[in-house]
Amino acid sequence: MPVYRAPVEDTLFVLNDVLKYERYNNLPGFADATPDIVEAVLREAGRMAEEVFFPINQTGDQQGCTRHDDGSVTTPKGFREAFEQYKEAGWMGLAFDPEYGGQGLPYTLHSAVGEYFSSANMAFTMYPGLTQGAMAAIQVHGSDEQKRTFLPRMVEGAWTGTMNLTEPHCGTDLGLLRTKAVPQPDGTYKISGQKIFISAGEHDMSENIIHLVLARIEGAPEGVKGISLFIVPKVAVNDDGSLGEPNGVSCGSIEEKMGIHGNATCVMNYDEATGHLIGEENKGLKAMFVMMNEARLGVGLQGLAVSEIAYQNAVTYARERLQGRALTGPKATDKKADPIIVHPDIRRNLMTMRAYNEAARAFILWAALKSDVAHRSEDESDRELSEEMMGLLTPVIKGVLTDKGFDHTVMAQQVYGGHGYIEEWGMSQYVRDARIAMIYEGANGIQALDLVGRKLPANGGRAVQAFFKEVGDFCEDNRGDEKLTFFTKHLKKGLNDLQAATMWFVQNAMAKPDNAGAGSHDYMHLFGLVTLGYMWALQAKAANEKIAAGANGDAQFLDAKLVTGRYFMERVMPETGAHLARISSGADSMMELPEEAF
Repeated sequence: MPVYRAPVEDTLFVLNDVLKYERYNNLPGFADATPDIVEAVLREAGRMAEEVFFPINQTGDQQGCTRHDDGSVTTPKGFREAFEQYKEAGWMGLAFDPEYGGQGLPYTLHSAVGEYFSSANMAFTMYPGLTQGAMAAIQVHGSDEQKRTFLPRMVEGAWTGTMNLTEPHCGTDLGLLRTKAVPQPDGTYKISGQKIFISAGEHDMSENIIHLVLARIEGAPEGVKGISLFIVPKVAVNDDGSLGEPNGVSCGSIEEKMGIHGNATCVMNYDEATGHLIGEENKGLKAMFVMMNEARLGVGLQGLAVSEIAYQNAVTYARERLQGRALTGPKATDKKADPIIVHPDIRRNLMTMRAYNEAARAFILWAALKSDVAHRSEDESDRELSEEMMGLLTPVIKGVLTDKGFDHTVMAQQVYGGHGYIEEWGMSQYVRDARIAMIYEGANGIQALDLVGRKLPANGGRAVQAFFKEVGDFCEDNRGDEKLTFFTKHLKKGLNDLQAATMWFVQNAMAKPDNAGAGSHDYMHLFGLVTLGYMWALQAKAANEKIAAGANGDAQFLDAKLVTGRYFMERVMPETGAHLARISSGADSMMELPEEAF
């Protein structure tokens, strides 16, 4: 049976020692998040993840969701009870505006908690995750009346939310969508059409589901310029906030999926359902992208989360499974064989997963802090630059961490050998669950194109230049620190490769756009490696400082941190050179074959 333990100590190290979390206590919500409060929140989140959500993960995968003849959906055994505990504990509104019932704590803390919940039960955590994205979109673009009507009940968890973009004939190219909205005399709209792949589209855990639906108002321009966003409740909401009659919304079917069986991924049918316009007509994509960007960060977090639980189980198995003898001679002399953790190839898998996970955790929290600055700082220039940095980092977080999350579940499965292919051991579920994260909320190829085509040149490249400067300054400022030389040397090499790749695009992609498309995937992963390498350099600096101060009882933890960071720099960071070489080769061999030759 699988196991899970929330990595609270590592999270606290990143927040307190690496990111110096307390420096931000001038921002709204941070003063309430004292070190004691942060630790208490993390430990309680870890407890709930381990004791409430994790025990129903494997059974939820096995049972899945059931659609009934009336269109209703039943979630797996234990999900409703777990969601009640989630609601009662106030997790839904942890970082949300207190005006609507939230606690107003930092998004950074919300992100840390989200890792534990997603590791413990990815399918379950998607229900509140989609709701929080819908809440964000309503808060930013909804009218005051819409906020008052919907947000308190969603923050409470009594109502949940979804996002409805994809249709049978269109996914990424939303300009092709056909769902229509017909204006009504009372200012509402009648929404008709079909949406597919709708996570948490129908279930039995809340009394109402607030669907955010993209549709085209009759007579609107073609393409993405004619798309509007609507609130379409499953059950109509009366003027006094009470529930009225069922709306024209129904679940036509549940998708038969490879993984995340515990989440109801629905085909949703809208038959003249009453909808309420959010924001301006034909400006729906702008409003939906608030939710999309939040969802993409959440999906990147899923990549880390599933990688972490896969790693933990691979370590457990590697310590217990006896097979062969160590190349340097028997280690378990009292046994007929050694545990497989003695073998270098097993260590390669374990160390690679661990090194990525610990850097990815720091990356997520570092980025979340920038999000908090973007939304909470009183300094306009700080807000603007942090917003631009988040725009730059979002496709990297989503694309790189989910690609690697899937790779690592496969590595963990490999550690198990034949048992990894058998369902009862649990590794198959992590592989299957991880695979979707590379696809939804914008497939990773789209993330790479977004990074190269839109985010790099935005505002004259201000965000990427700020990133280059931050990493470069760190290397320069710590050049005289002998304990960091190893880390800064490898980081500087990676940064040089990233800057060279960026310049190559500047010189070769304008005249030949296929060069940008052909190199975008490698560029995204090159950017990711440099960012993760930077996270390791920051962690190494913090670990050395803490050791110099006496280690405070954490000597073993800090020594392991430095060894893991050294592994990343030695064995992973050199891949930046391969990415640069592929980028610099251009698009010719990739695009030369005529279609009929395939």
